[in-house]
Formats: sequence, C-alpha cells, structure tokens
Amino acid sequence: MLEEVVGVDVEIKTPANKFHMFTGRSQHLSKATRYIQGCDLLEGEWGKVGSILLWNLVFDGEPRVSKDMIEAMDLEKNVIQWRVLEGPLKKDYKSFLKTMKVSPTKEGSGNVVKWNIQYERIDEKVPHPERLLQFLVEMTKEVDLYLLSEEYGLFYV
Repeated sequence: MLEEVVGVDVEIKTPANKFHMFTGRSQHLSKATRYIQGCDLLEGEWGKVGSILLWNLVFDGEPRVSKDMIEAMDLEKNVIQWRVLEGPLKKDYKSFLKTMKVSPTKEGSGNVVKWNIQYERIDEKVPHPERLLQFLVEMTKEVDLYLLSEEYGLFYV
C-alpha cells in the first residue's frame, strides 16, 4: 500500500511561537490537557531531534501508550514531527508520522495549528486515522485555552 496523508487545521488565539515552544516541551503538556497524562524522555534531550518520548495518553476514553521519536523540529517555521515507533498505532500502520505546524492565519487575526498525519496502513481494512485527527483537534483546543489562562502565567513565573 502507498503512504497516505490526512490533515486538519485548528484555529488558536495563542501566538504561534508560544504554542510551538510549549508543545516542544512535551513534559509540560499534561498540565494543559486531559488527553495527555504524561510524557517521559527515554533517550536524548527534551525538544531535540532524535529524542525518544514515551507518551501516556487518553484516547477514546482509554489509556494508551505511544513511543515516538522527534524526527524534525524547526524553531523558525514552528514545525515539529514525531514518528511513532511503538504502540497501538503500529498494529494497524506500517509507518505513522505526525507533523504539527503553527502559523498565522491568512487573515492575520489569529494563528492556526496544522496537523498532518502521513501513514501507511497494513491493509485496506484498516481505517484512515480520522479519530486521531479529532483527538489532535480537542487536545490543541485545550492547550490553547491553558496557554491563554492565568494558570499558565503562574506556572512560568
């Protein structure tokens, strides 16, 4: 089977570089969203290409674990890519790459988080990852609200 790509855009109010920097510090995401229970660094350095992370997630109301590697990170373009190495997704997909890019909207009145998922299904019976896109939308909205809240300001004082 060939690799396929799906994506979704999520409008946010948080400045693009602030959102990108916060999500690049994966260890703090559990404070911002109920979907991420924790993130442990297994190899490398936080926010560095080649680092391997173990995510503890809540997906469809169920606990999940995913072992991912930061495959690319561009601070100027506010881009991060994570390649899934182990976890439930690897049962259905030969390869799975998540890309997050944060940029200003074309109208200039806010910012947008663009999520792309590049994947190869093990066979045509495996569904496309639309449920994961919805998970990323909801998680992104919660992180945006957290970064706009007073709680975030107190966290970094």
